[in-house]
Amino acid sequence: MNSNLNSTEKNNHQTNQTNPRYKSPKLILENIFAFSPNRDTLGGTSYLLIHPKGNILIDCPLWNEFNQKFCLEKGGVKYLFLTNRDGISKHISQIKKELDCDLIIQEQEGYLLPHQNPITFVQDYQIYDDCQLIWTSGYSPGSSCLYYDGNGGVLFSGRHLLPIGNNQVTALKLKKTFHHPRQLRNVKLLSHRFSKENLNYICPGANTGYLRGKGFIDNAYTSMSILN
Repeated sequence: MNSNLNSTEKNNHQTNQTNPRYKSPKLILENIFAFSPNRDTLGGTSYLLIHPKGNILIDCPLWNEFNQKFCLEKGGVKYLFLTNRDGISKHISQIKKELDCDLIIQEQEGYLLPHQNPITFVQDYQIYDDCQLIWTSGYSPGSSCLYYDGNGGVLFSGRHLLPIGNNQVTALKLKKTFHHPRQLRNVKLLSHRFSKENLNYICPGANTGYLRGKGFIDNAYTSMSILN
């Protein structure tokens, strides 16, 4: 093994050696891991945000012993935030039980989690001082984003903003889109809310093949503001 690998890379390499069937989540920013696309959530990408007050899992990764062990070895998960209805895996009950975490979802989609007692919110919801949920209805009624102000500002955009290549994002109008004009209005509101100084990265919840292994959109505010 290359002696220049840092400890995180070494651990990931060793895990892959003992679990050849699974691809290890990739460290894309200082404290953010991206999971491989999950066929159970229409190819959605899940992220693990490592946080001193308790880690946050964004949307459901493919659930198996490997990813469960990975999450637990990174300190467990305090919250599983679901950015939209398509981020809900058929294994959601198992994930909640095995990680012993709280679920968070915008109130209009809380009914999709019967018997799970999720935390619901209306407009904005402050998880920690540096982690805020923002309701961005459009792709689905309860579509929401998570803004983390570490690393120069990171927006976990779910399916509200998706990559289309060349480090660009857009609010795609898809067959499953609930209300595209509302989605576009919420993109504009985000561009007014943020700036180049506090939004460096977007971590989208799908279409991550367009990121070509990078794992994020950088110069995120510029990319988003082009849409207005």
